[in-house]
Amino acid sequence: MSPVIPGFAYHRVPVADGVTLNAAVGGSGPAVVLLHGFPQTHLMWRHVAADLAADHTVICPDLRGYGASDKPAEDGPGTYAKRTMAADVVALARQLGHERFALAGHDRGALVAFRAGLDHPEAITHLACLDVLPTLDMWDVMHGVSAAVGWHLYLMAQPAGVPEPMIAAVPDAFFGSFLDQWVKDPEAIPADVRAAYLAACREAIPSIVADYRASAGVDVAHDAADRDGGARLRMPVTVVQQDWGAALGYDATALWQAWADDLRHHTTTAGHFMAEEAPAEIVKRLRELLSR
Repeated sequence: MSPVIPGFAYHRVPVADGVTLNAAVGGSGPAVVLLHGFPQTHLMWRHVAADLAADHTVICPDLRGYGASDKPAEDGPGTYAKRTMAADVVALARQLGHERFALAGHDRGALVAFRAGLDHPEAITHLACLDVLPTLDMWDVMHGVSAAVGWHLYLMAQPAGVPEPMIAAVPDAFFGSFLDQWVKDPEAIPADVRAAYLAACREAIPSIVADYRASAGVDVAHDAADRDGGARLRMPVTVVQQDWGAALGYDATALWQAWADDLRHHTTTAGHFMAEEAPAEIVKRLRELLSR
């Protein structure tokens, strides 16, 4: 049996066009939605969710295309556009009775959260993004040999039919490599959770690739249109990330300030999987955000 978040109830919630999301829900109080990253599922939030559930309703979905959520076939660039996935999240919260909610995302989930903040400001009260840059900025800072850290971004940006069979030939080696390379404390991802992540990824190769492919196309177009139009995040925003700016030669705070009016930017010494490696630190940052 796959691990679950103890004490949370599991729901299958229809969100759009026949797509249903798997979501773990626990606690009571103001709603907080937590979105996972790659190559994970909602389980990455298990420690943080348990703490926040003491005084919040905490909703942890598997994103469209991941985990136990539906994985619609890619039917054009919009199927896995972050705009589409953000609309899923807003619909999920509303179906569960929450018109307004705080939103935190990690990695891919942070890109969905960023898009939700721009597209649905009436719904998002607070926004946290962990260890990403907005898609448009991410591609801008990737250059030269430093871009090797993001090699998977270029692989999964290729046309349908190219990356999928390559990944399917060695799925555990491919997805497991990120769990190994991006973590500083391997014990933060125990064997049963790691096995659950790999099993979920094996079953979702086409949709995971489609998610990444969208980030090299339609998501860039959406971000560029918003930047050109002066769109900004108007809610309180917290960003927590590794010091990628120092490593890759850019000012991460300045890039985020270009999007957010009320920004607090923090660096962490934890690895990429910070909600699992340093849950107390992430809880602290999220509670600081929720108090603003």
